[in-house]
Amino acid sequence: MTYSAISGARAADAVVVAEPEPAEYVKICDVYGAGYFYIPGTETCLRVGGYVRYDIGLGDVGSFDGAKSFDHEDGDDKSTWYKNARFTLKTWTGQETELGTLKTYTETRFNFGNRNGYPSVDDPATEADEFNNNSAGNKNVSLNFAWIQLGGLRVGKDESAFDTFIGYAGNVIQDTLVPYGDFDTNVVQYYFDAGNGFSAVLSLEEGSGLVGTIDSYVPHVVGGVKYTQGWGAITGVVAYDSNYEEVAGKVRLDVNVSDAVQLWVMGGYGTDDNLSDGTWAIPAGGRGFYKQWGGNWAVWGGGTYKFNEKTSFNAQISYDDWKNLGVAANIAYDVVPGFTVTAEVDYLNAGKFDDADFSNWTNADKKSSVGGLLRFQRTF
Repeated sequence: MTYSAISGARAADAVVVAEPEPAEYVKICDVYGAGYFYIPGTETCLRVGGYVRYDIGLGDVGSFDGAKSFDHEDGDDKSTWYKNARFTLKTWTGQETELGTLKTYTETRFNFGNRNGYPSVDDPATEADEFNNNSAGNKNVSLNFAWIQLGGLRVGKDESAFDTFIGYAGNVIQDTLVPYGDFDTNVVQYYFDAGNGFSAVLSLEEGSGLVGTIDSYVPHVVGGVKYTQGWGAITGVVAYDSNYEEVAGKVRLDVNVSDAVQLWVMGGYGTDDNLSDGTWAIPAGGRGFYKQWGGNWAVWGGGTYKFNEKTSFNAQISYDDWKNLGVAANIAYDVVPGFTVTAEVDYLNAGKFDDADFSNWTNADKKSSVGGLLRFQRTF
């Protein structure tokens, strides 16, 4: 037997062990964008994200930036930093069905810090202990979103379509120096998108808070239409407040001047006879769930200028029928992808501060309030 024959026999008898295929622990889902993966054993795609944020504010309480406390030695009121740390957890799911895309979204916020407010002393005439030094501590956990959507139908916890559909009020932090409508509510909502730039929404809402929560089986009703093109968008929303039987509406124009400049302006108008009636069992003080601004009308305007890929300037100016003037401006800088530092300056002039019927929206202790806020945010 030759050497080559022996070698061939041995080769025939050899056992070949197949290399195991690498285990695929997570199957990527790219149907709904980056960050999604399939939940094992299902056709449901899941994404988990959120942000960690740290705010440092100073100045007047009335600008939403400052805080006050008691001096530990003599008990006098004194200004101090307003600070808040937040962890926000977000989840998204998506799945294709015979009735359309089935989606969910949740957002839960956890906060620690003191408050944008004042200290208070104990009232000896009551049994409760009202002493509050505005100390730092854990604050209430809030469920900001928890909705289910199948096709265009959405149900659950959301923010009011009166705000979400029209696009809030700019890229500043303190965008409610002149408020443009309340937020938290449960909804039964239908969204329609024609695919040619036209979209519409109809939302039945519960509201929230003492003034806003519905007092019967009749919901608040919000409707809106929008037309979007490359140049920008025009949007209108109208809301019926079922508690006070009042109507409010807003119209907004967005213009993309260039890749670097985006401008917008928004106007609001609402009826307020019942909202201003002090004889009601629950008087609203002129501010409802939708028409939160002072008086019948208000205007907001602003824009964004992008200096480069990392840096942008954002501004907003607001004014209402009660002569409240708000100005907010900031510079946002992306240090690295996912980490942004924003420095903002805010100003409020409370037009009716010295009047007997003054409605103190920002809890101001003077006619003109100025403050600033520095925000660090890591988004993931």
